Amino acid sequence: MTDQSGEQEKRAGPWKSGRQGGRIEKKIAVAGVIVGLIASFWAFGLYRYVTLSFLKASSDTLRSLNAAHPVTVALGYFFLYVLVTSLSLPGAAVLTIGGGALFGLLEGTVAASFASSLGATISCLASRYLFRDWVQDRFRAGVTGINEGIEKEGAFYLFTLRLIPLFPFWLVNLAMGLTRMPLRRFYWVSQIGALPGTIVYINAGRELAKIHSLKGVLSPGLIASFALIGLLPLGAKKAVALYRTKRKRRPPR
Repeated sequence: MTDQSGEQEKRAGPWKSGRQGGRIEKKIAVAGVIVGLIASFWAFGLYRYVTLSFLKASSDTLRSLNAAHPVTVALGYFFLYVLVTSLSLPGAAVLTIGGGALFGLLEGTVAASFASSLGATISCLASRYLFRDWVQDRFRAGVTGINEGIEKEGAFYLFTLRLIPLFPFWLVNLAMGLTRMPLRRFYWVSQIGALPGTIVYINAGRELAKIHSLKGVLSPGLIASFALIGLLPLGAKKAVALYRTKRKRRPPR
């Protein structure tokens, strides 16, 4: 009887399996709000306001508004950035550049860094609440090794993924939500790992008129440098572990 109920639970999908995730109605409500916000973003053409062309065309107006109401603009920027990243919407790169154009290197970096990390954590939390229990139950055999790897070296992997801009920011957030990485660790690793890239985009925003494409902000050499920095901690840990293993295998003198 227990086996039959377990099979029924797996077939029910992500809404039935999370015993600790609350009732099915709550998950449907949360999913409904998220889908509604994303649909509104596209249906009402709000995506036009997070493009590089709009930012460049409105830069003088935004700077004047910031000069007149600095606190209001800064708070609006912060919450807009959190909303975009938490809903996995396009426009985070443009918002980061806009932070540099409006606030300068220091203030822009602080605002964009904390907003992006907070939004990423909310996105990770939403993915975890809606889908993790079902994924962990449905693919129990396959995710066991992943869980062990995340527990041992998850911070190093996440740090590397944040530094190397080969994987979309939003995809890493959602994928990590399906793992057992603690949210606190996810937040601080994201904060540190994404910081170099954030500084690059913020600094580029200070010369907004010279930017003609988002692809031109990160050169291949810069991406390679980030990749090297991201792989160093993981490589160092692997090297130390290998050294210790070989040392233990040495016969005593």
